[in-house]
Amino acid sequence: MARPVTIVTGGSRGIGAAACVRLAADGHDVVVGYVSDAEAAERTATAVRAAGARCVKVRVDTSDEADVERLFDTTADRVGPVTGLVNNAGVTGPLGRLADADPADLRRVIEVNLLGTLLCSRRAARSMAALGGGAIVNVSSAAATLGSPGEFVHYAASKAAVDALTTGLAKELGPDGIRVNAVAPGMIDTEMHATMGDPGRAERAASSIPLRRVGRAEEIAAAIAWLMSPDASYTTGAVVRVSGGR
Repeated sequence: MARPVTIVTGGSRGIGAAACVRLAADGHDVVVGYVSDAEAAERTATAVRAAGARCVKVRVDTSDEADVERLFDTTADRVGPVTGLVNNAGVTGPLGRLADADPADLRRVIEVNLLGTLLCSRRAARSMAALGGGAIVNVSSAAATLGSPGEFVHYAASKAAVDALTTGLAKELGPDGIRVNAVAPGMIDTEMHATMGDPGRAERAASSIPLRRVGRAEEIAAAIAWLMSPDASYTTGAVVRVSGGR
């Protein structure tokens, strides 16, 4: 059987990079979508190839329709028909109250987290329907139900929309043999916290988590890999929370 071909957006660092490596170990050929950090993308690609998989890197802004089309076209031309998509690309903007947020930050969060997921899912639906099946995994967040007051309610709102998308698209694409699920991570030890301006945020949160620790990117990657695998062949429309009980 041909190896599955899976695109991972936001694949250069954090959860995305861990997902790329785990999927490669599970037998996928992988396309690393990244927006700016070419060096980090190459490190991910090197790890993917070391796991025995083919790998291509594609610079892509998922909120741009032309970029998304190029991502999928490049994948088809250089690796093969797309059978899997992990919608991981996401941004938070700076931490703070909504009343103080810059409208440009609000717009960018919605454009990447929601519009980007919609555009990638739309193209994946077209490509996978022609193949007779496939799998999409959206990376949501526990923030979708917690709300994240005082930190980033706009980000939480965008991820709640991703959960709604997961539910609706799973029902819409089920007859085409395409499964759509989501993983909702809790507090994970990645570079995201430093990017949003609070590098110690994850460590401080550990005491409020029932398991008394933050999660690792590899733990989220494991959930993604399961949802992409034949073991989850009867699972669609699920939002799997991986949050340490929070």
